[in-house]
Amino acid sequence: MLDISEVVQRTGVPASTLRYYEEKGLIVSTGRRGLKRVFSPQVLDQLGLIALGQAAGFSLDEIGAMFAADGEPHIDRAVLLSKAETLDDTIRKLTAMRDGLRHAARCSAPSHLECPSFRRLMKVASARAKVDKRRVRN
Repeated sequence: MLDISEVVQRTGVPASTLRYYEEKGLIVSTGRRGLKRVFSPQVLDQLGLIALGQAAGFSLDEIGAMFAADGEPHIDRAVLLSKAETLDDTIRKLTAMRDGLRHAARCSAPSHLECPSFRRLMKVASARAKVDKRRVRN
């Protein structure tokens, strides 16, 4: 068994975050040693999965759904594929934005507004902002 300070030391996850994860049902303490919460060694793998899920862009609620009632991982492969496709889409958009900004930085047009590539970049950004606003309203 690991007390909360040992988990903090091994993972670098602050105690306040561990308590929050426990409150959200992502991890479960097995009891107390004095005033300190105690966790099974399994919590280290659970925290690794939580960190990986967050790095991939999953919400804590989505990550919580990746655990069975006993705390073991139960990950839907279709959900992973869907997130991978979302990341691919984000990568494509960010790559296009990066390339457009690099072009604008080197463009020989007297003004950025006179650069056709920069104007296309502005249109894409405006269109994306409109779509994002619609998603927020719905």
